[in-house]
Amino acid sequence: MFAKTLLRWYEENGRALPWRDTSDPYRIWVSEVILQQTRVSQGRDYYLRFIARFPNVEALAEASEDEVLRLWQGLGYYSRARNLHAAARQVMQRGGTFPHTFEELRGLRGVGDYTAAAIASFAFNEPCAAIDGNVQRVLSRIFGLAAPLDTARGKRDVVQVCKDLLPKSDAARFNSAMMDFGSLCCTPERPHCDACPFSAQCVALKDGRIKELPVRRSRPLKVQTRYFTYVFLVCADQLLLRRRPAGDIWQGLYEPLLLETTVPATLSDVIKAFPTLKRTTLQQTSLALRHQLTHRLIIAQAFCATSPLALSVEGYQPVSLAELSHYAMPQLVVRLAQQAGLAV
Repeated sequence: MFAKTLLRWYEENGRALPWRDTSDPYRIWVSEVILQQTRVSQGRDYYLRFIARFPNVEALAEASEDEVLRLWQGLGYYSRARNLHAAARQVMQRGGTFPHTFEELRGLRGVGDYTAAAIASFAFNEPCAAIDGNVQRVLSRIFGLAAPLDTARGKRDVVQVCKDLLPKSDAARFNSAMMDFGSLCCTPERPHCDACPFSAQCVALKDGRIKELPVRRSRPLKVQTRYFTYVFLVCADQLLLRRRPAGDIWQGLYEPLLLETTVPATLSDVIKAFPTLKRTTLQQTSLALRHQLTHRLIIAQAFCATSPLALSVEGYQPVSLAELSHYAMPQLVVRLAQQAGLAV
């Protein structure tokens, strides 16, 4: 009965999305990866651009990481793009045939239970329950699942309920309906209970626990504050850039001269860190910008320096200003560059 009611709601209210009209596992995979930590409204345009440039897994595998990251610029969580690229190469190394089963899909880099279940059900109609945050919230509220979702018991309860409800012959539509229902009706804040077809049986609504469910254990979020000072050093129509190393935020993206400090840096701190700048005139381009990441707060300021002569700084490479658009940069750097009058 639950599945029939849900699918009826989906027929009347489901969204028309470009990845819904295909059974191509590659396109479904790309859409699911993009939509991790990304709103549908933002992800849709990125998906269309990504598919236009990389229409199949072979095209993605043959691309350079720089090109993939550049196309991903602005979406954040860049490990998604690197994993997508690496997994495409995995597929090509295995003969170019996309995996067909949940277990095989789980073997691709960056593909977890949810993504594997989504691809397996949408592309091959394998009876897998694709459980994301929307599904967890819907089931927790309607069935009053009180165990915290970030515990083994809480995850097990949601999985079991979802498996019991899943129509084995129509897994794809059921999974799509659950996702849309969670994002359109049973929303995190101000859910549309008055339009909900399950309001009569919803435990959370009956008990006045809409705001309490789903339950997660409260853990204090430790936020580290980092102070970044960037210098856009332009020499003979070239900008000095470096590629950020592994093991830190924005791995593989490009940035200009960077001085990181524990407190806001002064002009003398910058010149001491980069003696080459003594031969230029430094000009601050903007007030400090704040950039919030999950566990970090970046407070950044930027200076601009120009020189008619070629200057060098160890670890940085000159890049033509006309080619800056080919280099993927963190969104914070893009904002600072634009304030400095650079087209990136």
